[in-house]
Amino acid sequence: MPLAVRIHLFAAAVTAATVAAVIHLRRRRSHIKAMGSTLLVLFAKSTEELKLAQSLKLKFKNTSDALKVSEEEKEVKVQLGSDVGPDSQVNFGVGLYMDSLVASRFGRLLLWSPRLSSTHDLVSKNFHELPLGTVCITDNQFKGRGRSKNVWDSPLGCLLFSFILQMEDGRKLPLLQYVVSLAVTEAIKQLCQDKGLPQLDVRIKWPNDLYLEGLKVGGILCTSSYQSKFFNVSAGVGLNVDNEKPTTCLNAVLEKMRPNSSKLTREEILASFFNKFEELFDILLNEGFNVLEDLYCKTWLHSGQKVVIEEKIDGRSIQSEVTIKGLTSSGYLLATDKQKNSYELNPDGNSFDFFKGLVRRKLE
Repeated sequence: MPLAVRIHLFAAAVTAATVAAVIHLRRRRSHIKAMGSTLLVLFAKSTEELKLAQSLKLKFKNTSDALKVSEEEKEVKVQLGSDVGPDSQVNFGVGLYMDSLVASRFGRLLLWSPRLSSTHDLVSKNFHELPLGTVCITDNQFKGRGRSKNVWDSPLGCLLFSFILQMEDGRKLPLLQYVVSLAVTEAIKQLCQDKGLPQLDVRIKWPNDLYLEGLKVGGILCTSSYQSKFFNVSAGVGLNVDNEKPTTCLNAVLEKMRPNSSKLTREEILASFFNKFEELFDILLNEGFNVLEDLYCKTWLHSGQKVVIEEKIDGRSIQSEVTIKGLTSSGYLLATDKQKNSYELNPDGNSFDFFKGLVRRKLE
């Protein structure tokens, strides 16, 4: 498969990201709307990142020239964490997050806002102004985007965030979403173990959804652009932590499993995610996804799943059944038919349900 085609399909399968909405007091949200301006606060893990944050504050002082924002953010006020006063209380435990973070490259510079149209838009539009690994999180997102221009719902209680990275090998680019998915599930496992909680069996639905007890609790969304031999990637994660609607959430399931137990927090999950992601991302770059594939297939929902493929041949609809076996080297589904022929299955880009409208290509 030509590289250009594979990149296009990656963009179609993963499209538009991401971000925002967490526990947020109704009265505070109304107050922010009345202000008519957007607050963006920069936090840093170390002295080195603090210097970066200080330079960003100066660079973004004149937002019309430096900080690219959506139309809804007509006025943006950029501050350092140390500048935030009591009237702009941050609804995110930055201290807990930074203390839990051990990753050396990801999540160490954090941008927080009480309200944004889309954190994905913010990081992607300002990709070249932000240090690689920067993460953006907000308490209330009002213009989120999902796959194929679908609206990305951001109910209160979600942890949704976007971060940026670069990749050089286009062959590994389509596999990034699987690494992000795996980092989420492994982070939750690690947190439950560390806190002595029952294990939450969060599973991956190919290619980029997260399920718990048969219900969707999250999704992985990424976009990329190519420039100067590098793919600039904005990656986002949406995860139901405290919101039981519209499906279920991590803490609701934990409460059923062990009433009155401690809960998972957004701060711990975000830090644990970056700790895991950095480890898995290095494996992808240095050793390839094949090293991670067994773990991925143990975590997803599809091994042995039978899928009916419908194709039109000479105007006739022909149905055939295949069994999912794993992933191909290009990141699509590997399946076999009753005659043991192998096929690569990929979505046609039109259906929200990836298991409708699958297109197959016979592998030699």
